[in-house]
Amino acid sequence: MNETNVAYCDLVQPQILGIHPYIPGKPVSELQRELGLTYISKLASNENPLGASPAVLTAIQHELKEIARYPDGSAYALKSALADFLSIRPEQLAIGNGSNELLELVARVFAGPGDEILYSQYAFVVYPISAQVVGATGVEVPAKDWGHDLPAMLAAITDKTKVIYLANPNNPTGTVFNRKEWEAFISQVPKTVIVVLDEAYVEYAQAQLNSDEYANGIDYLTSYSNLLVSRTFSKAYGLASLRVGYLAGCEEIISYINQVRAPFNVNNYAQIAAVSALEDQGFVEKVLLLNQQGMRQIQEALSILGIDSIPSAGNFLCIDLGEKAMEVNQGLLEEGVIVRPVSNYGLHCFLRVSIGTQVENQHFIDTLKSVLLSISKDL
Repeated sequence: MNETNVAYCDLVQPQILGIHPYIPGKPVSELQRELGLTYISKLASNENPLGASPAVLTAIQHELKEIARYPDGSAYALKSALADFLSIRPEQLAIGNGSNELLELVARVFAGPGDEILYSQYAFVVYPISAQVVGATGVEVPAKDWGHDLPAMLAAITDKTKVIYLANPNNPTGTVFNRKEWEAFISQVPKTVIVVLDEAYVEYAQAQLNSDEYANGIDYLTSYSNLLVSRTFSKAYGLASLRVGYLAGCEEIISYINQVRAPFNVNNYAQIAAVSALEDQGFVEKVLLLNQQGMRQIQEALSILGIDSIPSAGNFLCIDLGEKAMEVNQGLLEEGVIVRPVSNYGLHCFLRVSIGTQVENQHFIDTLKSVLLSISKDL
């Protein structure tokens, strides 16, 4: 039977219709096509300006002949390397196509219609999307000083709460909650509620803060069976294009995540690269040093310009440009500097700027000065 004029929107699950797709940072190639620019500094996606370790590139090159083979569906070598690195058991790990996949799988396993998923205002947009996809009710808890208000999140827990997403440091604001705040929070969360601690920027935070200022989530897995820690190789390790992340937790919960994980979800080269990246901690140290230097470079320039930014423990800064934010963003684009508007987070007066190389940072600083001068002349 042929059907005509089918309204396919009527066939879609109702919770899907309200989802606004994730909008990534503008690609370099797109800006080149639009404006014909040859030199572009992309500071929009919190990528590693040094790329990947040379050892990673060599390891991938050696495995290119195996491109026709399926990857190891269990990611045995990567789990073993991570288990040694983190001092946990391989059975406590799930490997994902980026940490995003794993964040979404937690919602699929533990929540559904009638349930609630908690997250903070100004937190990673994947959290509310994950709630919508499974038909759960997303509960946004108002932020405090641009970051997580953990006492308020505790107070928001109800009998319907199944999952809580926390990001430390938070994206896009860069804020952190300290060890004392974290311990007071996790000790009071009911064991029936899954807490997902998203530590995508953990390496940067550990390099900038002491142990009292920043708590390592892995250290709490033994004490809290309802805790899951999410991390990624996309940032400090420079493997963003390969999409590989991991989730650590108690063996039982991890086993449920693996039940719904797609077969061969992490490609062979991502697994090989991640193992090699773990082995080259010297490269990571160079990355973290460059980030600290770049952070100071941009913060000092912003201070001279009288521009405020949210204190950040990540590899980015959220800068306050007031009502001129989008006008400044357009001006930066026209001069080949890509940063990230964050209006979709409700941060209408801010632009998020990733820390790049010294040259890229200076390109941003010089262009920002020029754009601000041009705007002031037009007023």
